[in-house]
Amino acid sequence: MPHQKILLPGTPMSTHAAGIIQDARKQLKDPARRLLGKQILSLGGLAMLSGCDLSNDQSVNSMLRKMSAFNDQAQALLFDARQMAPVYPAAMITRPFPFNAFYGIDEVPDIDAGNYRLRMSGRLSGKRVWTLEELRALPQQNQITRHICIEGWSAIGSWGGVRFADFLQYAGADMSAKYVALHCADNYWTSIDMPTALHAQTLLALSYDGEVLPSRYGFPMKLRIPTKLGYKNPKHIVAISVTNDYPGGYWENQGYNWFGGS
Repeated sequence: MPHQKILLPGTPMSTHAAGIIQDARKQLKDPARRLLGKQILSLGGLAMLSGCDLSNDQSVNSMLRKMSAFNDQAQALLFDARQMAPVYPAAMITRPFPFNAFYGIDEVPDIDAGNYRLRMSGRLSGKRVWTLEELRALPQQNQITRHICIEGWSAIGSWGGVRFADFLQYAGADMSAKYVALHCADNYWTSIDMPTALHAQTLLALSYDGEVLPSRYGFPMKLRIPTKLGYKNPKHIVAISVTNDYPGGYWENQGYNWFGGS
């Protein structure tokens, strides 16, 4: 299949941003979303800055919902599809690249390559089931970029695969949709805005450092997004949906910012 040029959004504030922000604000009404309040933020500092009484769950929830909505709005405004994340020489690759997940390395999914199928759904008009061989036959590119974890560490890795914008076009995805949701074999899921999906560095990664993507890094594929924090880079992807309905995510539904980077 010939390589086709994808038209990327040309302005920092895309036409999707307003609707995405509105959806995020609706989701923040869930009173359970205060995970980061007592783990990451200094509530005493927030009280001083805001002048609010943070002595009970209701006041904590209210403050954190406001902060999360503000963060998502600010990050959507700052996002520019023309802005590239830094790339690095091979000599700077972190060896070994760290394993990280919400479970131990002995619980990494064991996926059979021959039986694997990537299933597509939602707003698309093209092929809805893809084998690993078909994905590997698409035009591939490589990038050496930095993975930044919300836990405070980072590592530089070498990833190879299909530019996600190209893949979405091959699948006949509706590029005017607001969201792309990704579901994984380890029961993880997340979602991203369409401008991020179409960013030139967002990669459907099938290899690492010139080899087939190891299980510990997400075999058979992960979405590598160097403009996002690590929890927005799902591994072991088995299904992708293109939608206008806000999909949320594993960590996002527990209080993490949805946008997750700029």
